[in-house]
Amino acid sequence: MKRYINIFLLALMTTSFLSLSSCRDKKDSAGEKIEEAADDAGDAIKEGAEEVEDEIDDAT
Repeated sequence: MKRYINIFLLALMTTSFLSLSSCRDKKDSAGEKIEEAADDAGDAIKEGAEEVEDEIDDAT
C-alpha cells in the first residue's frame, strides 16, 4: 500500500511540475507585436532588394 502511495505522489509531483513549467510564449503587448512585424517587413524588403541586385549583377 505504501508503494502505491509513493508512486501516486511521484506522479502527482511530476505532472504538477510539468504543468507549471510548460513552455509558453510570453504574451507580448500590442506595441511589441507591431514593432516585431515592422522589423520583419523591413528585413524582408532588404532581402528582396539584395536578391534583385544580385540578379542585375548576374545579368550584366
